[in-house]
Amino acid sequence: MAFFPKKNRDMLDQQISTLISEGCIVDGNLKASAFVRIEGQVTGDVTIEEGLILGEKGVIIGNITTKEMIAYGSVNGNINAHSLEIKSTGKITGEIKTSTLQVESGGYYKGNLSMAQNINSNGKSESAT
Repeated sequence: MAFFPKKNRDMLDQQISTLISEGCIVDGNLKASAFVRIEGQVTGDVTIEEGLILGEKGVIIGNITTKEMIAYGSVNGNINAHSLEIKSTGKITGEIKTSTLQVESGGYYKGNLSMAQNINSNGKSESAT
């Protein structure tokens, strides 16, 4: 049973504004305001305002900041996200800061984990006042 299935279904149903397809290599930082799907490789920091889907063959070598993320592929870097789901094929190496985390059986994670109740849409912790 998924921890936040409706939310993930909503994210998977979103219109993808940017696609980096398999075989594409981006050397440099990537910034986008809507939903992004990465099936290729990005070497650099990735900042997505809405959501990121990292496909099974997708690789990110750099830090990620986003509102929502589903990882089927590999990340070597830190992740700041309001919600993060690591699928059975996902592999994350680095620090994670998130409010909501789900890891499917077979999903891999190595690093430090910080859970905060309030992570804003830019993936930053908000202090309660």
